[in-house]
Amino acid sequence: MITEHHTHQPGPDPVRDPWRDSMRLALQEAALAVPAGDVPVGAVLLGPDLELLATGHNEREAAGDPTAHAEVLALRRAAAALGEWRLTGCTLVVTLEPCVMCAGALVQSRVARVVYGADDEKAGAAGSLWDLVRDRRLNHRPEVIRGVLADECARQLTDFFRDL
Repeated sequence: MITEHHTHQPGPDPVRDPWRDSMRLALQEAALAVPAGDVPVGAVLLGPDLELLATGHNEREAAGDPTAHAEVLALRRAAAALGEWRLTGCTLVVTLEPCVMCAGALVQSRVARVVYGADDEKAGAAGSLWDLVRDRRLNHRPEVIRGVLADECARQLTDFFRDL
């Protein structure tokens, strides 16, 4: 019997691949948080036709605002740009799994989809520690796509904390 040895090459990922370019933008946005000493988390908010509506990066240190997380800032900016708090059909792409506050804001804003990079085992609220965004008791449950460029997203955070 002859067996062939195949090295497994990861093939296309139809769930995550479409979001890689947007995640690269979110990674660039996250880097903008570092000079002020903020944790590098970046978010981009895409409209229903996937046009870029808003961006945000952590600004808690820069603004002295405990709610100035990347996701919240991107949601606020997109709502202001649209003149509407309901972000129906929109997608939030963020480098780190949203926390409870951000997950709540995502549900409240009615986004259609949350795409994130690195899991947050300590504070994640989109499936890791809690799953607030998909809680059946709430009136809106966005689709969640996790693990887009997860290694790059995790590395950016790890490098930040190592350099502190």
